[in-house]
Amino acid sequence: MINYVLIGDRNKPVILFLHGFMGSCEDFGEVINLLNKDFCCLSIDLPGHGKTEVKSDLDYYMPKLAVAIIQLLEQLSIPQCFLVGYSMGGRLALYLAIYFPQYFPKVILESASPGLKTKAERKKRIKQDLKLANKLETENFAFFLQQWYQNPLFTFFIKHPNYPQAIARRLNNNPHKLAKSLRYMGLGAQPCLWEQLEFIRVPILLIVGELDPKFVAINQKINSLSPLLEIEIVKLTGHNVHFEQPIKFSQLLIDFLTSNR
Repeated sequence: MINYVLIGDRNKPVILFLHGFMGSCEDFGEVINLLNKDFCCLSIDLPGHGKTEVKSDLDYYMPKLAVAIIQLLEQLSIPQCFLVGYSMGGRLALYLAIYFPQYFPKVILESASPGLKTKAERKKRIKQDLKLANKLETENFAFFLQQWYQNPLFTFFIKHPNYPQAIARRLNNNPHKLAKSLRYMGLGAQPCLWEQLEFIRVPILLIVGELDPKFVAINQKINSLSPLLEIEIVKLTGHNVHFEQPIKFSQLLIDFLTSNR
């Protein structure tokens, strides 16, 4: 059962938010506060995170999870909605945009990737993720979080004044369930989506922080593959744009979602 929070007037356009690894439905809270007068905001806990419970380990796999999200939209009588995904949630959002475009008229991908292109890359990443999953199950969770955010991707995240609150939210997660998320929906385990990008059928906005060079390069490459893709590189910002610059992020969403493009 997917746990969700629905905020705002159901008669207004709906935005579905998909958080990143170790996040929850609360992660976009500041952005939602800036948007919920004009949009109805639906935020969910992905499997392994927050209060979502799944019946089988197979429910963590991206294709099956995508179907579960479509079923949730149908259950909530939401025939279409805008879609926003960050990092891991962005990879899932791209999958949904490719395979279920009729549900998502516009999509925003924040610091996202289409996956790894070669079997060798995926095999290497799976090994890395399995090691991390084992650490999640054996180490103190607070210590794991401290080590995780030493990754250069999060240099600016950990300097943010609201970093302690973000860590407190992450500590509400169950590390054993997070380990399953890594095993079954990590970057190496997900389907590679690079070859599908030229067949994109809905407008997609790519948002990335200029101080995140790895993902700037990935998203510039993505942007070159379809005329339906456009990119915004946010200045003085790292990997987690919506956390580091919620006002700028919210304005980018409003401009893109309300435009005729």
